[in-house]
Formats: sequence, C-alpha cells, structure tokens
Amino acid sequence: MTGHIPRLEDLGDVDGKRVLVRADFNVPLDGGTITDDLRVRAALPTLRWLIDRGAIVTACSHLGRPKGEPDPRYSIQPVRHLLAQLAPDVQLLENLRFNPGETTNDPAFVRDLIAGEDLYVNDAFGASHRAHASIVGPPQFVPSAMGRLLEREVDVLLGVRNAPKRPFVGILGGAKVGDKLGVIEALLEVCDTLIVGGGMCYTFLAAQGHSIGDSLFQPEYVDRCKALLESGAPIRLPHDLTAMGPDGTLFDPAAGGDVRQIGVDVPDGWQGLDIGPGTAAEFTDIILEARTVLWNGPMGAFEDPRFVAGTKTVAQAMADSKAFTIVGGGDSAAAVAQFGLAGDIDHVSTGGGASLELIEQGDLPGLDALRGAPNAT
Repeated sequence: MTGHIPRLEDLGDVDGKRVLVRADFNVPLDGGTITDDLRVRAALPTLRWLIDRGAIVTACSHLGRPKGEPDPRYSIQPVRHLLAQLAPDVQLLENLRFNPGETTNDPAFVRDLIAGEDLYVNDAFGASHRAHASIVGPPQFVPSAMGRLLEREVDVLLGVRNAPKRPFVGILGGAKVGDKLGVIEALLEVCDTLIVGGGMCYTFLAAQGHSIGDSLFQPEYVDRCKALLESGAPIRLPHDLTAMGPDGTLFDPAAGGDVRQIGVDVPDGWQGLDIGPGTAAEFTDIILEARTVLWNGPMGAFEDPRFVAGTKTVAQAMADSKAFTIVGGGDSAAAVAQFGLAGDIDHVSTGGGASLELIEQGDLPGLDALRGAPNAT
C-alpha cells in the first residue's frame, strides 16, 4: 500500500463547508429497536470534530441487505432517532442500499450523493472492503479524508500486520476454512504462532488423518490444509474437543442429546462443536505469553450454552493478557461483548470482513479511493 491517505486535518478549514460522511450504521435491530448502538457511538468523534469546526454534516449508511429498493424492514429511521439524540446537528440520509446504484457503484448515484457537498469523509471501516458507490465514488470528485474510526482501524491493523511486538499470536476460528485460507497464509508470514479453532479446524484435522464424524468439513480444501501443515508452519490445532451425539440438536439444549469431552477423533454421527478444556488451557498459555494477539472467529458454537466454554476461555485469556490485543470484529466482537470483556481488549474492530481483508491484502478499496482524492498528496 503506497500513497498518502488524507486525514481530517487534511481537509483544511471546514467552517461553513458541506460534508458528506459515510458512516457504518449497520446496527442490529429487533423490530424497530436498536439492540447494540456501538457503531453509531463509534462515529461520534468524527461527527463532533466536524460540527465543532462549523461544518454542515450529512451522514449516510447502509442498513441490512435490502434488494435495491425501499423496504420498511431496513429503514434507517431507528438510527436517525438515536443520532438526533447523540449528534442533533447531523442529518442522516435514508438507507443507501434502497438504491441499486449503491452496490453497483453507479456513477449517476455517486453524482446524486455528492450534489451540493464540498467535502467527503469515509468513516465506515466495516464497509470499506466493498467497492460501492458511497465508498469509492466521492473521492474521485471532492476533497476527502478518513474519519477517526477508520484512521484508528488502519493504524492498528496495519501496525500489527507490518510491525507487531513479538511473540505475535494469531487466533482464527469460525465456520469455513475456505473463507480464511488467504488470511491464514498472510498471517503465517508474520505470526510466531497461529491458533486454529472453530468449525474450520476440522478440515485441518481431516488433513492430519483424523476422523471428524459429522463436523463441519470442506473436503475441497484438505490438500491446501495438508500442505500448510507439512510446510512446518507454526499452526496449533485442538487436541481435545467437545462434541454432540447424533441424538442432539444444536441451539436447542432442551431437546436433550449426549454432549461429551472427547479426544481429537470424532465418532461417526457426532459433531465437534467446541474445543475441549485441555486445548482451551493450552491456548490460554500461548496467549498469556504473547506480546501481540489478533483474534477473529469463535472457537465453537458459542451461541449454544453447551459449547460456549472454549470461546469464553479464549476471550478471558485475551482480557487477562498483558499483550496488545485485537479482536477482529464479527462473531468474536459479539462474544467479548456477551461476556462483558470488550472493555479489557485494546482494540475491538468494527469490521469483521474488512479487518480480515486488510490483514490479508494490506489494503482496501475504500483506502485506495481516498489516495486518489483531489487533496491527497
């Protein structure tokens, strides 16, 4: 990644200027009620910086996945109501994805967005890995900058990618190994140890010749996993598991079914759904000896209380660690929030997919667009 990315100070005097701020207000909703307002509050430092300096601010964001047309289920109105309390001087446009031009990066939609605007600020890290109109369009035409949230994400994640304090431990979990092989390969270039858990570990275990029963499995990636393991890469896999028998139902403990601690081989008909206690203890030791730890992806199906222990143990180790700790958004961020540990993590990313892509590629479409802004030098 080369070239200067403008920051707020590079906008010059904003007094009286009209500023379009692309925020990430893609908040979880229960009906019309926001259940977690973190993303709205995370944008406040940027919005207040602009307002305090006399700017006339209009914010915009997507919310959910409407099909390119108005859908009352995805109205931005609940966010508008909250924002009116937190930053009453900021106007908020309706859901960007109500227009099909947002996801197709339609030049006509870009022109509509910036009509009458003097400046543009991207503070939507969680959307900056997508080449959508509101992300990559405005910097082609008006002076632009990254907001405080995006600036912090870039500084932290690229700092860890390029110059981590060592030992540097990466922890990857989640469902599908195919989604993260590129990240695994990128992290192995800089990590001292890479822990692999969650559903993705079973394809690695199969590559070692273990039986995996009915656990999550992507056979098309066995050869790549085997090659990584045989390369001598510092990958640590579970050595014991928590599994559910064929008579059980995931996310329905009341339905009964056997749940047992087993070794690393899963019997036919059983599903591995969490790392075991021995593995959790080993992973804790590795985390506590590190000076930098990056975690993305739970260790098991933590939404089911029978399979929460592995993820909770790793989260607690992150909270207890004296290392610089980063949680890479998504389910991992939800987990540390659920356990009440988010305040003990040095950096909780607001973008799961964006954080992984930045670690893997070292760049994002949204950042590249800002480098091409008229005020970039």
